[in-house]
Amino acid sequence: VQLQASGGGSVQPGGSLRLSCAASGRTFGNYAIGWFRRAPGMEREFVAALDWSGSVYADSVEGRFTASRDNAKKTVYLQMNSLKPEDTAVYSCAARSVSWLSYRASEYDYWGQGTLVTVSS
Repeated sequence: VQLQASGGGSVQPGGSLRLSCAASGRTFGNYAIGWFRRAPGMEREFVAALDWSGSVYADSVEGRFTASRDNAKKTVYLQMNSLKPEDTAVYSCAARSVSWLSYRASEYDYWGQGTLVTVSS
């Protein structure tokens, strides 16, 4: 599976962005997908994940971010609303070759290259 993330950019606090993660592979619909981010000088952290049963979110983004997928388009989305300066980071999507999600980056098998999100006034 190859993943290509896009949709990053610069936005003011309170603004919105939608990230996309386009995937190749015939069995994409069976994979769990995770979103992670790495802020400058910080460790990579979990943002959101979704599988066949639903989605989960980090406390820091709960209620502001929504993950979704379109299996027909082999694309996963991360809608980010009410963005804050602390959301500034490189966001990456990842896929697991199993159908249940994980919060741990080490449990994902495939990674996209990341897309930069900058929230600043």
